[in-house]
Amino acid sequence: MTSQEIAEAVLAGMLAHDRASKSLGMDVLSIGPGSATVAMTVREDMLNGFEICHGGLITSLADSCFAFACNSYNELTVASGFSIDIVAPSRLGDRLKAVAKEVSLAGRTGVYDITITNQADELIAVFRGRSYRIKGKPVVALHGPDE
Repeated sequence: MTSQEIAEAVLAGMLAHDRASKSLGMDVLSIGPGSATVAMTVREDMLNGFEICHGGLITSLADSCFAFACNSYNELTVASGFSIDIVAPSRLGDRLKAVAKEVSLAGRTGVYDITITNQADELIAVFRGRSYRIKGKPVVALHGPDE
């Protein structure tokens, strides 16, 4: 299997069990080795008392995107930490897009940057995730011509 096919298989396996991302209406727009793009539309039940999207839900979007990107090599990977800076509000009906890019992958640890923008391509937040790979544990069983 190619690295792209592996990333797609891992995504399918993860999505089959990811109740959190599904419940928030997230759509995976793309996946690749060390990268992912995920979108979410801000619903009424996502608004806080100031009529803007709750910061925790923006964080959830970024965290899901981070998880898809760092697990794309089919090695079970978990977050070891992250930070987020919310730089602008998002409002009801906004279509938020999170784009994850691998910054560093060395041994069992990785660093990923995720940017979140709205439908006007305005920056909403920046997220940096740190990952840790669990040795010898695949995310999904792969069945390709060479397996």
